[in-house]
Amino acid sequence: LVARVRETALGAYAHQELPFEKLVEETNPERSASHHPLFQVAFALQNAPQESLQLSGLQVSAQEMEGGRAKFDLTLVLREGGDGLVAALAANSDLFEAATLDQMLEHYTRCLAAAVAAPDTRLSALGLLDARERRQLVEGWNQTASDYPRAAGLQALFSAQAARTPDAVAASFGAERLSYRELDRRSNQLARRLHRLGVGLESRVGLCLERSAALPVATLGILKAGAAYLPLDPSYPQERLAFMLRDGAVDVVVTQEALRARLPPHGPTLVSLDGERSAIEAEGDAAFDAGAGGGHLAYVIYTSGSTGEPKGVCVPHGAVGRLVLNTNYVRLEEHDRVAQASNASFDAATFELWGPLLHGGCVVGLEREVTLRPSDFASELREQRISTLFLTTALFNVLARDAPGAFAGLKTLMFGGEAVDPRWVRAVLSSAPPQRLLHVYGPTETTTFATWHHVRELAASEATVPIGLPLTNTTAYVLDAGMQPVPLGVSGELFLGGDGLARGYWRRPALTAERFLPDPFGSTPGARLYRTGDLVKRRPDGTLEFLGRADHQVKLRGFRIELGEIETALREHAEVRDAAVLLREEPAGGRQLVAYVVGARGGGEGWDGLRDHLRRRLPEYMVPAAFVALPALPLTPNGKLDRRSLPAPPSAVERLGDVAAPATEVERTVAAVWREVLGTAAIGIDDSFFDLGGHSLLLIQVHERLARTFPEQRLRVLDLFEHATIRSLAARLDRPAAAVPLALPAADETAKREESRQRLARRRQVQKRGAPGEAADE
Repeated sequence: LVARVRETALGAYAHQELPFEKLVEETNPERSASHHPLFQVAFALQNAPQESLQLSGLQVSAQEMEGGRAKFDLTLVLREGGDGLVAALAANSDLFEAATLDQMLEHYTRCLAAAVAAPDTRLSALGLLDARERRQLVEGWNQTASDYPRAAGLQALFSAQAARTPDAVAASFGAERLSYRELDRRSNQLARRLHRLGVGLESRVGLCLERSAALPVATLGILKAGAAYLPLDPSYPQERLAFMLRDGAVDVVVTQEALRARLPPHGPTLVSLDGERSAIEAEGDAAFDAGAGGGHLAYVIYTSGSTGEPKGVCVPHGAVGRLVLNTNYVRLEEHDRVAQASNASFDAATFELWGPLLHGGCVVGLEREVTLRPSDFASELREQRISTLFLTTALFNVLARDAPGAFAGLKTLMFGGEAVDPRWVRAVLSSAPPQRLLHVYGPTETTTFATWHHVRELAASEATVPIGLPLTNTTAYVLDAGMQPVPLGVSGELFLGGDGLARGYWRRPALTAERFLPDPFGSTPGARLYRTGDLVKRRPDGTLEFLGRADHQVKLRGFRIELGEIETALREHAEVRDAAVLLREEPAGGRQLVAYVVGARGGGEGWDGLRDHLRRRLPEYMVPAAFVALPALPLTPNGKLDRRSLPAPPSAVERLGDVAAPATEVERTVAAVWREVLGTAAIGIDDSFFDLGGHSLLLIQVHERLARTFPEQRLRVLDLFEHATIRSLAARLDRPAAAVPLALPAADETAKREESRQRLARRRQVQKRGAPGEAADE
């Protein structure tokens, strides 16, 4: 460490005369009028010896001068005084509130005091928090314990409910209706059939079914046999299904005749609910329960894996009970009708199924085609008298945009799974909101939901919606790299604990140990915390706000995707030497997966072979929407993939390798100035000035030339930052003179520039927050 610091410092001192503009030219950072291009935070210790100034006949003393304006986002300056260190903190008031700055100084002072008191302490162990702050962060917002039947299995809880309400409708799928008595009877028959095939406690039984009344029958039957169900999506490629069956050691699969061909040949024993109905009914309908309890395995659900293979998450019965019984975020009753709109392979189905069935309510199945047509979806919600509904954020956004009144009759609407666009939340709240609108969050490893936030209103200034506070019997901690709580407002990684945690990953002990860590705050022996990889911060009221990812995992339409799994599949193609995948924002809104490949050539229809290769291995939602051929992947100086340098894919109007030429007189004029200043001939009207090698000093030259050519437009340098392409700048210069703001005196121009800079800063902050987990983690 000392050698590294010495080398870096001496190297900097040796080049300290380097002109700033030369440094900018060489590093060519991303330009923005909202922040300094090279760094935003400065720390200085002024400890150079100073001799007192002696002037004949005068007594001289130092006088502190008020700076008036912060040069950077945050600057802390220390100087040695007679009684110790004197500090001055300057900050951009558009970014930092006074209370935040006070908190920073308090924590810094406490850190210094701790270092003086115990000089041998590791830096990561120096505490920032006082006892009161730490108690609130660790205990105050984690007082969530409540009683529920922890030791009971789901099948036993259902049987008890069926005895209380035997004639109530338990499941409704189209024309199919099953009462609690009928569902109990048919699941007993299936359990006996499975038991006869050797299924017992903690066996894994595949579940390959379309959305129908057969789903709750099969799920209950598997649990009554003592086994855990392992969902198999019929739309998955056979190769992926074969891996899940093999990895999960599945010997029996419950399915239907129409789906037999979707499953790998020569695989496990198949039990067809419709094809073998007579044989199943012959088993008898007397009660059957192998005795699975709260600690036994309820299901194994496979999610994307960073190593190139999906991984199975093992969830016990008690974790599901914690999700739906005596909890604080939702109250389900016998008259509730809960929509079952999720695929069984998506863990939201856990809530949709067990929420109503353990409370005497009704599971109402919705066809997938209906959920994808907003007007039909809205009609279906009304006709089916749905009271409780969960939607992925992507589907919520579509409905809020195209059918904002669809949710008016709902008692509870929950949405979550990826980044939130606040405008659609506001649209729902202002049109015809449900009685309760909840933003929910939770990885599969914490059994569907872990935190929740009741959205009552959303201010126009809000750039995101909090993910809230923990569910009942759940804990949430925001920790630094040393597993220590971070202060309010400070970014940290979210760790989740409590009864909702999965056991770990099926047959992956090393990965389980890496992600499920010993709980340093709990009192229960053997308690664990799940490391989510999500970066969050706490607001003053304790609610959690999602900021992004600490790795390259992304969320797309509610699905969790490890980009590494797609990259591994790409590299398995014979023509691909290397590959990288990003989740990018689309210009027209939304997001898409983009693959960057080295070796393979595409363009036009040329990528079809690569797409087919991926479709044989990955679910459709993991197949990239766009492909870009590169001679090599860009690398950082450390030899790692430089994701920021991966180019945007060609748009529909651009051909790979072509540039869009200037079409109007104004565009041609701007292009001529750019060519003169940059010394470049090949310039397209959608190329960024800075991507072509431009920097702020060259931008001033461009400004001078264009200001002389278009004097009536009162062009400002700031305009060139805001309009960094020829197309955008030409549109600005084409505006009528009356639409251009009046020229301002110098002092007012400075204020106007600061106002614009702050506006851009807010916009940048909104853009960063609006890409959770995905754009924010790049």
